[in-house]
Amino acid sequence: MIMLRNTRQRQAVLQILQRSRRHPDAASIYQEVRQQLPHISLGTVYRALDALVKDGVAITIETAGQATRYDYRHGEHHHHAICRHCGEIFDIQLDALPELPSGTLPAGFEAKTMQLEVHGICANCTTELA
Repeated sequence: MIMLRNTRQRQAVLQILQRSRRHPDAASIYQEVRQQLPHISLGTVYRALDALVKDGVAITIETAGQATRYDYRHGEHHHHAICRHCGEIFDIQLDALPELPSGTLPAGFEAKTMQLEVHGICANCTTELA
């Protein structure tokens, strides 16, 4: 994972992603990066995030009805559990995913990566909803 073009703005966005375990959206990254670079625009943050995703340094986590969230690819491969009530995203550590049964993918399709997302209700929301 090498960034093709490392600008000051992109580096600031990357540092925020590296520190965060909360899977922030672009708006919260923008608010935080403005503390370092007060004149940065939201558009620049979006472009930096897009570049980090294209470079394979970050991934997107998209959930219907919510802003796209971002996650730094910090070496270990991990997956996500997403609470449908509060939107919190939790990391899941798995050594390996089960193999897909033959015939699952279209003929000739070669899988390169696979990301698991588990959707449900977190413990806090389960207690709150009870």
